[in-house]
Amino acid sequence: MNSFKIQGHIVDIPAKNIFYGEVLVEDGKIKSIAAINPPPYGVPDNKYDRSSAGGLILPGFIDSHVHIESSMLVPAEFAKLAVVHGTVGTISDPHEIANVCGLEGVEFMIANGKTVPFKFHFGAPSCVPATVFETAGAALDAQDVDNLLQKDDIFYLSEMMNFPGVLHGDEEVYKKIAAAKKYGKPVDGHAPGLRGEEAEKYIKAGISTDHECFTAVEALDKLGYGMKILIREGSAAKNFDALIGLMHEHHDMMMFCSDDKHPDSLAAGHIDQLCARAVAKGIDVFKVLQAACINPVEHYKMNIGLLREGDAADFIVVEDLKDFKVLQTYIDGKLVAESGKSRIRTNPPELLNNFNCGEKAIEEFGFPVPAISPHEGEKSVEHKEPVYAIEALDGQLITNKIVCHPIVKNGYYESDPENDLLKIVVVNRYKNAPIAKAFIKNFGLKRGAIASSVAHDSHNIVAVGVDDENLMKAVNLVIKERGGVSAIYQDTAQVLPLPIAGLMSHDDGYTVAASYTSIDNMVKEEMGSTLAAPFMTLSFMALLVIPHLKLSDLGLFNGDEFRFVNRVTPP
Repeated sequence: MNSFKIQGHIVDIPAKNIFYGEVLVEDGKIKSIAAINPPPYGVPDNKYDRSSAGGLILPGFIDSHVHIESSMLVPAEFAKLAVVHGTVGTISDPHEIANVCGLEGVEFMIANGKTVPFKFHFGAPSCVPATVFETAGAALDAQDVDNLLQKDDIFYLSEMMNFPGVLHGDEEVYKKIAAAKKYGKPVDGHAPGLRGEEAEKYIKAGISTDHECFTAVEALDKLGYGMKILIREGSAAKNFDALIGLMHEHHDMMMFCSDDKHPDSLAAGHIDQLCARAVAKGIDVFKVLQAACINPVEHYKMNIGLLREGDAADFIVVEDLKDFKVLQTYIDGKLVAESGKSRIRTNPPELLNNFNCGEKAIEEFGFPVPAISPHEGEKSVEHKEPVYAIEALDGQLITNKIVCHPIVKNGYYESDPENDLLKIVVVNRYKNAPIAKAFIKNFGLKRGAIASSVAHDSHNIVAVGVDDENLMKAVNLVIKERGGVSAIYQDTAQVLPLPIAGLMSHDDGYTVAASYTSIDNMVKEEMGSTLAAPFMTLSFMALLVIPHLKLSDLGLFNGDEFRFVNRVTPP
């Protein structure tokens, strides 16, 4: 029999109590929890800081909505980094790899996650492809989703991004929701900006959560209809400050999530950081821990222990309840992280890919002015007829739709780095096809170009640059590696290969984090980007289900009206 005892100050979240005691673990489960009264001599009176008395023992942290693929790491490597920060499990939506590789991709994520001591809880992707306005690598119909939901390894129906389909009674959408209800599994939501009667209808269809609220007013509206709200703080989308005040009154209906977390961000911290920030904002620590540790387990019926007798021994030891420095992480009674070091060991994963386009020529990046323009010619002029451009917003997935006046030269639109108006392109990765082009503001690049095959939701190649030559080179670097992120200017180039589905690396997680930090720094420090996370922001510029203006491989798209502003080719 494998057993051990650990003493410390035990945090009983439901009872809002902290007491000194001993946890007995046998064969991966908690055999008993016993108070030691009086505590040993020398234990300090400050119950929130036990750094000198063995630490505080509490349930592990849960990320209640994350796309593992966005970390650029396979699940096993994600786990290696996450446990250092006290995360013991995730609610993981394999939507990204499903859009690229279909059911095979979902099975890959489940199988890889099982190779390490970490509790991944995957969902059945509900929207593959996310829309019909882009080219994806696969499709999952209602029967595919039903088959997935029957599996014990699938815990919920992933975010229902097709909220127009819910509102307008789309038969296929409702079949997927009905399948989740049939197997008693919750349905995740995705409805940015939805309010009032439309929000009520969406929620009454069976949608139980939403992680897309970007104002407190919107979140309160949805809370009023019985929806649970996830406070998201990822590498690009940051809604913590807007929503955290709601936790004073609604902690029983709230959770924390990252949604999308790049490797450098994950190496630095996870849900532990959100707990520290929430306490610093004056939120009662037990309310914070209710959202971080308890609510996700209960809502999704996760197979994660909550520090009770008979539960799986999934718990953490932290230094205090202010900064939440994690001293130890246990999963099924196994010590998986200690003193900032991961104990998880991983093996190289099998490769899985779906990259079928050839390298591009510079002529394919030309953006011709419509023939009706009166300003074509050999001389550089400012085009007087307005065109629409995407305005990226730092820290947000939503964008603005603005009117711009691009420079025209020899009958072609060109980037204007002096005015921060750059060309953005989306290249079909699944076959050779015409390149979609538009303009974008707020990337701030002064030289070169960046490109990525991580581009939600269909993960075609998206690139932004100051001229066609650099755009071509950045895109071709990604194509050559069959997936990755790249940056280039003059004779300087970096690329982080992502050979697994064009989304994930097969390398060690900390190695990937260091490589990503290097290329991210190059884009900001040497190329001039003003964004906090330029590659993460870039990855969302093709995400059509988030308003207001985005670019798919088929054309510039209005997310409010769900229609093209212009198309690459006629429908």
